[in-house]
Amino acid sequence: MNRGPSVYPWRVRELSGLKGDNLRGKLSHYDRRGQARMVDVSAKANTDRRAVAGAFVKMRPATLRAAGRNPKGDPLEIARFAGIAAAKRTAELIPLCHPLLLSHIDVEARLCKNGVRITSTIRTTGPTGVEMEALVAASIAALTVYDMCKALDRGIEITEVRLLEKSGGKSGGYRAPGA
Repeated sequence: MNRGPSVYPWRVRELSGLKGDNLRGKLSHYDRRGQARMVDVSAKANTDRRAVAGAFVKMRPATLRAAGRNPKGDPLEIARFAGIAAAKRTAELIPLCHPLLLSHIDVEARLCKNGVRITSTIRTTGPTGVEMEALVAASIAALTVYDMCKALDRGIEITEVRLLEKSGGKSGGYRAPGA
């Protein structure tokens, strides 16, 4: 049973601040009727693409000191592995993402003064970017740190989840302010 568009066209236009056909060019995951769709990338050229994303897991200094003695294992190392595994499964988690052949995945988890800084770097050669893979990797790595340390500190916060930079593709490069 079709209940109509999940996002009504007028609502998509309102949210995007766009009018008419400009909507389609900017919000590529929606058709002219405002219905979600997977973008057709079959005509796009393969180019080298790279994306870097980050997250910060804020916690008390006492939690940071105890993290290395966690009976579950090293939270930073396990977070790295979780982020790598997550990047490979992005298309299963984000419904309109294309399954991609990733040529490189690197996830770093570094202790900082007030928490753990997560940085993920993803590379591919293909018709679409890897921003979502980088964001998923950073997010899942941060959630893994939380999971492994939550018994010590229920006030842990995950912040600053964002795209730090991207390169490749038709839209060119991007570098976040302060990145």
